[in-house]
Amino acid sequence: MAPASYVIVTPVRNEEANLPATVVSVTSQTVRPSLWVLVDDGSTDGTPKVIEHARSQHGWIRSVTRPDRGFRKQGGGVVEAFYEGYRLVENEAWDFLVKLDGDLSFPANYFEGCFERFARDPRLGIGGGRVYHQINGAAVEDSPGDPAFHVRGATKIYRRAAWAAIGRLVPAPGWDTIDELKANMLGWRTYSFRELRICQLKPTGSADGSWKNWVKNGRANYITGYHPLFMLLKCFKRAFESPHGVAAGGLLVGFLAGYLKRLPQVPDPNLIRYLRRQQLNRLFGRESLWTSDH
Repeated sequence: MAPASYVIVTPVRNEEANLPATVVSVTSQTVRPSLWVLVDDGSTDGTPKVIEHARSQHGWIRSVTRPDRGFRKQGGGVVEAFYEGYRLVENEAWDFLVKLDGDLSFPANYFEGCFERFARDPRLGIGGGRVYHQINGAAVEDSPGDPAFHVRGATKIYRRAAWAAIGRLVPAPGWDTIDELKANMLGWRTYSFRELRICQLKPTGSADGSWKNWVKNGRANYITGYHPLFMLLKCFKRAFESPHGVAAGGLLVGFLAGYLKRLPQVPDPNLIRYLRRQQLNRLFGRESLWTSDH
């Protein structure tokens, strides 16, 4: 069987310290991408020099430069930058599209292992490894409570047919949940590969701070269309996690702010109904996305 053909798009902003490790990881892969597009999303540090050096060393690396908007645009900024890079690959011949962050490190056989799993499951539409951090020399999983069907936005691999089916990513917080929910609604499977580890070189949400990150997540849950009862119980569960009250409070503030500010939700009523039905099924012990065994 011929190796999978894939392309990567990596939006980066101020990743001078971490991007070199990602470049080493990608260029060392046993199954190399046919094209890798690095999108500089208005960096103000040395990120452009890292990108230019990588591009000069490898003919299959291309770059796009966006102007500095002067602020971080949560959720929407990364999607907008992604599509700037996607324009360079959308008409190329590829089997898989990868959205990859620029602060990751992973072994040389990472993508080979991912594509082996796609080959075993023809209905797998979105997949990717699990994200870990190094804490005191030990690998600690980031967000270990994530359900199996959720694939982190840092490392999304889309099968071409699934990518075409789900349509454009939503440029807002929650985009990396909306895409997989729509894929599942349309009959695809989505799940992360627990045995394939990616090391994230900086903590999730570190650019915004813990409180702002949880508020962003609450807003993402609102935009996605979470059922209020499911959200209330989620906040209750988070209230007992350390640091106490930060996660639960941030989630609740972000979620309620969506209603108070009348922010737009995902423009797909069928998808919201599907999500809420799955959430109620979970709450009442019925079969749901959360009970799927991957």
